Amino acid sequence: MNSDVKQTVLVVDDTPENVDVLAGILRAEYKVKVAMKGQKALDLANSETPPDIILLDIMMPEMDGYEVCKKLKENPKTNRIPVIFVTAKGEVEDETNGFELGAVDYITKPVSPPVVQARVKTHLSLYDQERYLDHLVAERTAALESTRMQIIRRLGRAAEFKDNETGMHVVRMSHYSRIIAEALEMPEDYCELILGSAPMHDIGKIGIPDRILLKPGRLTDEEWVSMRTHPVIGATIIGEHDSELLKMAKVIALTHHEKWDGSGYPNGLSGEAIPIEGRIIAIADVFDALTTERPYKKAWTVEDAIATIEKDAGTHFDPELVKVFVSQLPKVLEVKARYAETSVEQIAAMAAVD
Repeated sequence: MNSDVKQTVLVVDDTPENVDVLAGILRAEYKVKVAMKGQKALDLANSETPPDIILLDIMMPEMDGYEVCKKLKENPKTNRIPVIFVTAKGEVEDETNGFELGAVDYITKPVSPPVVQARVKTHLSLYDQERYLDHLVAERTAALESTRMQIIRRLGRAAEFKDNETGMHVVRMSHYSRIIAEALEMPEDYCELILGSAPMHDIGKIGIPDRILLKPGRLTDEEWVSMRTHPVIGATIIGEHDSELLKMAKVIALTHHEKWDGSGYPNGLSGEAIPIEGRIIAIADVFDALTTERPYKKAWTVEDAIATIEKDAGTHFDPELVKVFVSQLPKVLEVKARYAETSVEQIAAMAAVD
């Protein structure tokens, strides 16, 4: 906490004299807010500038202190604010009830100013330490997640370098996938997950022999059997993990070649039995493959690629997701232009900021 900024104490009591006493004790050290009713206390606690601690009377009309405390602890936004009951109810069962509801302390009336000051200072200090530790954990978690994300992206690019001159395919199709997820109004964390895990969709190609993967002509039936093992290989490479990112990456690797009509591979899933991540990636992957020049083909025009994807809606692709993708074409084309095919040296330079 910034030592130059006064911390905020919310005093909740329906008796003005009690409020004046507590405010007088605390005002020199803290910013004091007052609520005379339980609902007002909840509103202030849930505001954009919540208090750092709450001193809460128990015996109040309409909503007593126990109910206020219960509602505070049920709300994720307010459940960590320390609550000290300040009340004339001094029986053991009263204190027990207060602690069971989540209060951190219990001061009986009439209050002693040194006791109030000491208790408030102690619990604010503990709350500050808790928030500081939370901040450190969040920073460390973010750093680890960023590292994991970069490893996944680079592994995805490694797979693409086997059969793509630049590896930019994984960058573009990942962003296309996120655009679709955003248009579906998926939660932001889901959109971030699909952006981060999509690059692993073809990691299984690492296990396909180069004589098949890099063959310039049509594959034989036997070679196609081998090629169609790469989703299972990819899922095996990613393996089992508690990380939500890697869980999604495994689903994508395994299902992005499934088709809406059940004619895809490796498991012949159809319709909504195909996880939505696999259905999203299928569209993003094919669109980028069609509109990118490869050693064995020229790049298709965007118009021709969209026409093919629309034609295959209901057979290869989820028809509703195709509509969503087409509706987002301006954003898709912005990504396509931003991450256009370029040299290996330029990609290496971009890796630090991508």
